[in-house]
Parts: sequence; C-alpha cells; structure tokens
Amino acid sequence: MSATGPQFAGFLSGVPTRVQARGGRPGDTVRAMAAERSALVTGGTGGLGAAVTARLLDDGWRVVVPWVAERELERVRRRDGLELVQADLFEPGAVATAVLQAAGHADAPLRAVVNLVGGFAQGARVAEEPIEAFEAQLRLNLRPTYLVTQAALPHLVAAGGGSIVCVGTRAALQPFPGAAGYVTAKAGVIAFAQAVAAEYRDDGVRCNALLPSVIDTPANRAAMPDADFAKWVEPAQIAATIAFLCSDDGAATSGAAIPVYGRA
Repeated sequence: MSATGPQFAGFLSGVPTRVQARGGRPGDTVRAMAAERSALVTGGTGGLGAAVTARLLDDGWRVVVPWVAERELERVRRRDGLELVQADLFEPGAVATAVLQAAGHADAPLRAVVNLVGGFAQGARVAEEPIEAFEAQLRLNLRPTYLVTQAALPHLVAAGGGSIVCVGTRAALQPFPGAAGYVTAKAGVIAFAQAVAAEYRDDGVRCNALLPSVIDTPANRAAMPDADFAKWVEPAQIAATIAFLCSDDGAATSGAAIPVYGRA
C-alpha cells in the first residue's frame, strides 16, 4: 500500500539569478537559466512530493507547489525556480488560483501536472465499515485529483500538450482486508487517468497513473517500525519515473498504470 497523506502545498521567485556553481568555490557563480516550462506538483511538501519537486527543479522546470498549513513550509527547501501558493485543493476556487499561478508565466507555460494529494486510513471489513469512512477515502483520493486536472487541462491544451501524472496504488490490483474505501478510491484514480488519456489524446495531453507499493517516507517508517525498509521504494526512485513521464522522452506513454513496487 502507499500512503501519501493529505499534504498540500507563498512565493519564491523563478527569475534568473546568480547562484554558486555546483561543486564550485563560494566565489564561483553561474547565471541560472530561466525555466522554459512549468509544472504543478500537488502534495509537493510531503515525503514523495519533496523528492518530485527537487527532481523537476534539477531538470530545469519552474515548479509551483500548493500548501495549506504553515507547518508544511518547514519541510520545503527554498530554491530558485520554486514557487509556493497557499491553496486548499479540495475547493474549486483555491484550485483555480493555484493552477493560474502555475500557468501564469508567459515564458514558461504549464506543461506538467503531478497529482500526489491523497492518503490511506486502515478500516474495518465492509460489513462493519461506516459509509462515512468509505466516502472519506473517495473524497481524499479522488476530489483533488479531479479538480486539479480539470482546471489544468485547458492550459495544457493551450500550451500544445503536456503530461499529467496521478498516483494509484498496487492495492487497487491486489487488495487487502480493511481497505475497501482506499482500494476503491485508488482504482478510481487509475480509471480517471485512463479516461483523461483517452479524451485528450488528440490534444497532445498524456495522462498516466503510478502504482506504488510502500514508499520509504518518514511517515511510513513511523507507522510500520518493524518492517524491512530496505525493500521499500525510495521517493527519489519514484521521482525519476515521474520526471520521465513529464519529459519529452515520455511522450509515447499515456493511459498506463505503471508499477513502481520495488521489492516491497
């Protein structure tokens, strides 16, 4: 199972600046290149999201990350090219604000959306699980993915195409007891990604879903302290897959449900 908790993501400039050259002496500077494309990463302040944000920044993207609670900002490493916007991604108006910021840079159009907001809660078997708990998992895992994708699609189409990445789970294919709501919601995310891929294929917009097992995040280690962490997938490994799907090299892949299980 994967758990990328309900972590959302203010503002940092993405304009060129003089920065210390990687590996250089403190006095050595190079001019940072202005990003030519933008990505919106929801859940970018979380354990997986931080790795995805870092990887896309390393690859030269301008990255916009929404946030809700002030404490999330303590987990964000400020870097050139990163912009933060306060937005509750369960509310359409706030989603529109975040997407407009991501798409609002004329020299760096929005070309990628990474939907990482979601979460897992262990429950009872179906006969004992209240409908409210079942519906809560649907809302947590489907609503922000739908709202963000819906708001971003016109901008991706206007930019000539782009990539959307959603996060499902291996459990959607291999369910386990006490997770009917979670399994159903993540299966919905996979189906939604495939529907978007079919609807927007001719517009140059591709959409894929990743299927993690257990991601090696501090939250998951705290929740399962006796597990074999060596078998879990590191966030940077999943970030590399997402970076590929967002890049031109991933242009031939759309409508896929991609396992990122590792050895878990």
